[in-house]
Amino acid sequence: MSVIESAKRFGKVAVMLGGTSAERPVSLNSGAAVLAALTRQGVDAHAFDPATRNLGDLITGEFDRVFIALHGRYGEDGCMQGALELLDIPYTGSGVMASAIGMDKWRTKLLWRAAGLPTADWEILTATSDFAAVEKKLGLPIFVKPAREGSSIGMSKVTGHGTLKAAYDMAAEHDPLVLAEKFIDGAEFTVGILGDTALPLIRLQPPQDKAFYDFEAKYISNDTEYHCPAGLLDSQEMAFRQLALDAFRLLGGRGWGRVDVMLDSLGNPYLLEANTSPGMTDHSLVPMAARVAGLDFDALCMKILEQTLA
Repeated sequence: MSVIESAKRFGKVAVMLGGTSAERPVSLNSGAAVLAALTRQGVDAHAFDPATRNLGDLITGEFDRVFIALHGRYGEDGCMQGALELLDIPYTGSGVMASAIGMDKWRTKLLWRAAGLPTADWEILTATSDFAAVEKKLGLPIFVKPAREGSSIGMSKVTGHGTLKAAYDMAAEHDPLVLAEKFIDGAEFTVGILGDTALPLIRLQPPQDKAFYDFEAKYISNDTEYHCPAGLLDSQEMAFRQLALDAFRLLGGRGWGRVDVMLDSLGNPYLLEANTSPGMTDHSLVPMAARVAGLDFDALCMKILEQTLA
């Protein structure tokens, strides 16, 4: 099959980007990169921003399928997936349930813990929490996160006694559901998922002046180091890949995604979170791992889109 014939299989494709979440700027970058890649491969692809267009335009515009490059709420959390199900339009990535659960760090951890998969201890914070008791139970440092945001938005690392309440207040500006998570002292890894395969691990090393892998380290800084291969023993690498696959499948994930893992000082892994619509920018992790696995960016985008034909 020629490249042109292959591209024609997809018909007219909407690359959904932008949206209304706090991650809109990242999504615009992801979507632009995906759109350019699909266009280079001869796909009849068009940008579609649900913040400025009615979803009915997918029908009147006679779109055949959707590549979801949205991040955050109303795009990655099952809302858009449910709308596309009702419109009977195939789309990339996970379905309604997995998208909704994956966007919720607390409920993700509840499922993983119930299934016996390793994840760090946590507490849910409210305005009336006994913050001193939480500090004592989890120990310092503590990571505080809005449970339903991505890209480290609203996230902070608490290192001083008596400062947990301030971290809660900052996170609560983004989401009323706030998670306090025990700090795992070790290296951070991410595992890209493509179909039934876990891609090579990437070890993340933020700049020394960063307390953690925050928004700037993810999308802006050129000082963040990405190690792939990650420097693990082959047996450990394969065990981590399998753990990530098991964790993703438990949530009902399909198509593609990413699972983040911490490794403590004793070599024990702890699952952090799952991402059902990962970034596709020039700083993004799944494309990095795919390159090591032999897939350039264009080929990765085509592989993801091909899953809508099943």
